[in-house]
Amino acid sequence: MKNRVTGLFGIQYPIIQGGMVWCSGWKLASAVSNAGGLGLLGAGSMHPEVLKEHLTKMKAATKKPFGVNVPLLYPEMDEIMRLIIAEKVPIVFTSAGNPATWTKILQAEGIIVVHVIANTKFALKCQDAGVDAIVAEGFEAGGHNGREETTTLCLIPQIKKAVHLPIIAAGGIGSGQAMAAVIALGADGVQIGSRFAASMESSAHESFKQKIVEAKEGSTHLTFKKLAPVRLLENPFYQKVLEFELRGASAAEFEELLGKGRAKLGMFEGYLTEGELEIGQVSALIDTIKPVQEIMDELISGFNSTVENFQKLLL
Repeated sequence: MKNRVTGLFGIQYPIIQGGMVWCSGWKLASAVSNAGGLGLLGAGSMHPEVLKEHLTKMKAATKKPFGVNVPLLYPEMDEIMRLIIAEKVPIVFTSAGNPATWTKILQAEGIIVVHVIANTKFALKCQDAGVDAIVAEGFEAGGHNGREETTTLCLIPQIKKAVHLPIIAAGGIGSGQAMAAVIALGADGVQIGSRFAASMESSAHESFKQKIVEAKEGSTHLTFKKLAPVRLLENPFYQKVLEFELRGASAAEFEELLGKGRAKLGMFEGYLTEGELEIGQVSALIDTIKPVQEIMDELISGFNSTVENFQKLLL
């Protein structure tokens, strides 16, 4: 498959693995890169020394292109970026911040920069900042989300109409059929998180992976809208959040409830009652934990069969 995304990253398939906190370590990222996609290390859950360790192991595990996802609102940002430059990371995905802050600095070092957005306003800001591509993420996605709550199928054609950059669709994509749908709407590639979170190579706790497999339609909810919207899987902690929302708790009360380390507690350490379990709506379609290579094979097979079916309809 050759298009603007495969050409930009030097990969075989226009499939990017989301740089999810507590899920996207070197084992997952290298497996995706070795299977022909683009693996991303999730720096949002890594201190600089931990990221350096993962980069060392990543380079030993694959000779294929890879990248690092960096949420710009996280602490230690200067040190993280200095490390990325020193380690000659080829591709950086930034999110949760101003794309103009680091884009030119990274590009001056020969680094490809992609920024994650959820609306047309920030897509245009990305274009003005000179990023190489954007991820347009619909509100079906897990984790931090756009305030507009625009679905992926509505977002992609809006972004396509507004900018000339390569577009990577994200949110609610976990199959080859969904991949074909967003490419038909104008996307050049896809970013997939939840399906890879439930892979064998994911660094998520096995209990969290099993919770993903057990998810049903309606098992995830967009929460913490007074702080920053986050999609969570139902559990006792989510029920506490819901209670706070129903009684109209203040932002300060939500901050106190959230505290620190909630996502690590649930997703990485496996404390499913008190932890924050970030996952997308597509979790309802995930029923098994599989190796990355099998997931990639299914994505490509599903995409190809969908395209073939479309072609038959036109005969």
